Amino acid sequence: MSFQATRMLTPGPTPIPDRVRLAMAAPLPHHRKDAFKTIMHENQDMLKKLFCTEGPVIPLACSGTGAMTASAFNLFEPGEKVLIATAGHFGDRWIDIAKMRGLETAVLRWSAGEAIAPEAVREALDADASIRGVFMQISETSTGVLHPVKDVADITRERDVLLVADGISAVSLSPILMDEWGIDCLLTGSQKGLMLPPGMAFVALSPRAWARAEQVRPTCFYFDLIGERENCAKDQTHYTSPISLMVGLNEALKMLFEYGMDKVFKKQYALMKMARAGAEAMGLELFVKEEKHSTWGLTSICLPEGVKASPVIAKAWKDCSVILTAGQGELKEKVIRLAHMGWVDWADIAAGLHALAYSLPEKPQGAYLEAALEAYHKALAE
Repeated sequence: MSFQATRMLTPGPTPIPDRVRLAMAAPLPHHRKDAFKTIMHENQDMLKKLFCTEGPVIPLACSGTGAMTASAFNLFEPGEKVLIATAGHFGDRWIDIAKMRGLETAVLRWSAGEAIAPEAVREALDADASIRGVFMQISETSTGVLHPVKDVADITRERDVLLVADGISAVSLSPILMDEWGIDCLLTGSQKGLMLPPGMAFVALSPRAWARAEQVRPTCFYFDLIGERENCAKDQTHYTSPISLMVGLNEALKMLFEYGMDKVFKKQYALMKMARAGAEAMGLELFVKEEKHSTWGLTSICLPEGVKASPVIAKAWKDCSVILTAGQGELKEKVIRLAHMGWVDWADIAAGLHALAYSLPEKPQGAYLEAALEAYHKALAE
């Protein structure tokens, strides 16, 4: 056994605060009784504040992929055409979900590591008036790219086109103003910035998206957003509630708002700056070249030529008790993803950078930790 603290620096699941774990360990309330309804009501108020929306935020007992599926099945009819803007593994998942729904797909494929250009979305919509929706990521978890969803929303809100945005690795990690920006469907999962175990997802719709959902023929018994909305208004879920996760969510949201979301975002921004500066000081290449397009929850670091990710990750765990992750798909052995989302701080990222440096075949020279910490403190002072 390892007699040292484990540091899980992965882009989901993420570390869980003691306050949340202790709350989840309490005796369960019954999901149809008043004590649980009080928790649901509090959660709904805080979720609306988190999503920056006036509409309901629907909790679902599923993974983030379930929320993606629910959005496709509740907002679009089979045979309708949608545009999928993708630059990575999870953007590609929209293609599979859309096809399963029977949607016709137009794919705008962008280079991994680069942010999708809003003008390319505009050109695609201008060229095909039959497109009814745009699916995209806010943060592409497989690469660490932050896409300009606000600029895309400026385009879709002027048309009869719904914007469906996957915020699974973005919500509570960087600012997203759903109503103000004009996002029609925003979704996220429990196991990243919300500091919970996997198993719950959340979907919020704009007024025009709800109007659309009311017109779509229901074809999925479980992912019925209209039914969920009716029950949410009664501080209930449509089916059996994930009680422990709901209790944990209540505590996690209270922690976020007690600290203040502006301070949370500043911390996330500073951790992103720290991770990038540390990797560069090691002489390693960053996969996302432009910092303005780097998501605030994880940093993808390219490995030197001939070095594979698997043995580096294994050594970091064996010798340093740090859990890192590789890239996905073609990037699996080429990239290390160092996550800095949720209940992590500067000391965790310092440990992650050290574990990475220690586990490389050729140890980096130079004061990479000093460079990383300098970047962190400078970002906090901005």
